[in-house]
Amino acid sequence: MAGNSQRRGRRLTPKAGAPKGTGGKNKDSLAGRGRTLPADERPWHKGYSGTEKLPQRTAWKQDKERRAAAEEGRAPKIGQPGSKDTTWGKGGGRGVPVNRGGSTGGRGGKPAGRSGPRVAPGRKSNPAKDTPELLVGRNPVLEALRAQVPATALYVAQGIDMDDRVNEIIRTAADRGIANLEISRAELDRMTGGVLHQGVGLQVPPFAYQPFEDMVAAALEQQAPLLVALDGVTDPRNLGAVIRSAAAFGAQGVFVPERRAAGITATAWRTSAGAAARVPVAQVTNLTRSLKACREAGFMVVGLDADGDTDLYDLEAAVGPLVVVVGSEGRGLSRLVGETCDLTVSIPMISEVESLNASVAAAVTLAEVARRRASEQ
Repeated sequence: MAGNSQRRGRRLTPKAGAPKGTGGKNKDSLAGRGRTLPADERPWHKGYSGTEKLPQRTAWKQDKERRAAAEEGRAPKIGQPGSKDTTWGKGGGRGVPVNRGGSTGGRGGKPAGRSGPRVAPGRKSNPAKDTPELLVGRNPVLEALRAQVPATALYVAQGIDMDDRVNEIIRTAADRGIANLEISRAELDRMTGGVLHQGVGLQVPPFAYQPFEDMVAAALEQQAPLLVALDGVTDPRNLGAVIRSAAAFGAQGVFVPERRAAGITATAWRTSAGAAARVPVAQVTNLTRSLKACREAGFMVVGLDADGDTDLYDLEAAVGPLVVVVGSEGRGLSRLVGETCDLTVSIPMISEVESLNASVAAAVTLAEVARRRASEQ
């Protein structure tokens, strides 16, 4: 025979017909899906008029959402003002995300798993101001309890090494009626976002800032008034370290801007080693205006600048009422703040280093101020 009819593995039976769903002819051809629905007839579209009968799949999903809302004691997420159908597939239609406890819905209307409450200090996203914080570390937790900081729960890792600090933490929390919850170390790791917690965590309400006017008035009542201002410091670790230095060298308060600056978070609490419970911290709307108010109250305002006019060791104003202004980690003092300062001070360095870390510069300056004041007594 001609051709390859004698080849090995040749087909001996006629080829089967096209299976269903592959575009075959006649009875094997695809069934048509009908016309494309306009926007006002699509239940998942923002232009849906709401008058057409819902498809069976959509009605089932919305009924499921109503039942879930009833069990959880909340209002269903469908039928709310300004929304059409929040239970639909890829984020409820075109670019509308499904929000179920912070998770995004998956394909086909299947939402991602609900995540539990998590406090992750140091993460880039800013937590809501009215959410509780989780203080971690034995010293910060102990200092917070000693300072009578309001707390709702104490978390202790199972199998923790008991020492004097842990014993005092547990005893103080019990005396104050704070719930003592023993959890696994893995669960505490999850709650803290992997931050070193030393086996203890204290859940506290949002930090209560001191009114700026009260802090200034209280400082002026002291023999040697000393305040610290931070200009655009965005790292909470730097903020916590500055607060710790302020407590060590006798400053009566620290104030920071409300915007574009770090606030008291769990990270700042931990870095301060509990000093944030002893040193008043205020937030101000306008830092320049607040510095001018300090000048009017009798303070000398000095800003730390690598190109400052005055050497730190020649700062004669250190013995009087003083406000030390520390610039941000990168750009230093802003233009308006620098113009508001009475003088700028530089820290002399032996080797050529571009600049010091903001918290290190603050610590060196406050130590020199404390030394000068001690020598004047």
